[in-house]
Amino acid sequence: MQKLAWALVMVLLTVSFAAADTIYLRDGRTVQGTLIGFINGRFAIRVGLPRSTTTGVSTSAGAGEIQYFRPNEVDRVEIEGRSLDDLRFDLRTVEVTLGPNWIDTGVDVRRDERLQVRASGTILAGRTRITPDGLRQTDPTAPLPRASEGLLIGVIGNDFNTPIIEIGSSREFVADRDGRLYLTANRGSYTDARGSFTVEIRRERDLTTDDDNISDRRRDRIGTVRPRRPRVGTGVPRELEVEVPGTSRGVDSGIDVRVGDQLTFTASGRVIAGRRIGEVGPEGGRASGFGSIIGTRPVPTVGPGALISFIRMADGQISQPFPIGSQLTFTANADGRLFLAINDDDYSDNGGAFQVRIRYANTSDRQP
Repeated sequence: MQKLAWALVMVLLTVSFAAADTIYLRDGRTVQGTLIGFINGRFAIRVGLPRSTTTGVSTSAGAGEIQYFRPNEVDRVEIEGRSLDDLRFDLRTVEVTLGPNWIDTGVDVRRDERLQVRASGTILAGRTRITPDGLRQTDPTAPLPRASEGLLIGVIGNDFNTPIIEIGSSREFVADRDGRLYLTANRGSYTDARGSFTVEIRRERDLTTDDDNISDRRRDRIGTVRPRRPRVGTGVPRELEVEVPGTSRGVDSGIDVRVGDQLTFTASGRVIAGRRIGEVGPEGGRASGFGSIIGTRPVPTVGPGALISFIRMADGQISQPFPIGSQLTFTANADGRLFLAINDDDYSDNGGAFQVRIRYANTSDRQP
């Protein structure tokens, strides 16, 4: 079906010097605007200004309206200044900076949809220049610890168990699921980063879709959050143990929380919070010095090396980090995935680990 559709497009489209794309209908009318493609067996054009013909017949549709015409209604189609790839692909360009959150591209992809991603630009991390292909070294605290540090990576959807895609400066891949595309650089530290990657995302249009209203695909609404499926509760509190290394900027606990969920943390162990601070427990070292004055640590009010936590929400944003210490009972104030971390602004000389036991019951687990 797709090959047949493009064969029809190739036969019917001829290049001219018109001021815009124009469809000439067999009944004498012309429709001028932007040709979107050949969708579900029909030509789709976003109408611009009406254009008169020698017979005095012109379209009366308002500018911006999308009209559809079957091949047997069309005499010919003229394209001005665009290649057939412009019809075949949707294109979006986004700037990807290195920060605490993944960058929402505003692109909602469908399973089995083909995407082409090309990236350029430089991110400066201290004195290090990082390109989309990353560095020769790896970063054990990055989202992909075994991949190149700074490599452009992506993920589809809001499920935190979704596999991460290694992209680099150029990659073509087929989406394995429906969802929003998020991008970031594969690096754990971001406090010293500036600059960005310029990323071009090309999607092949689905020419066989039954969705005629292609303007309603909602792909330009950057920042929208897709609703998540409700969880089925067991009514039984659960418990697990997580190890948090002293170098951790965020360990995924594997727990999805909702507003109102209650969690109890119990922590033990020791970490090294740098050569100057030395070995500390979950409460951290003394909250003093430069980091506490200007607030360079995630939670400036507690000492370096303290056990802290935050919630990463479905849109990639993170909640305000909060201290845990050796013991805490906490009520979730946001929906998202729970992460555990070490309260520090320099993890390069840290070591050791905390063992954290988490007991929790979701609001959806509670009996009415």
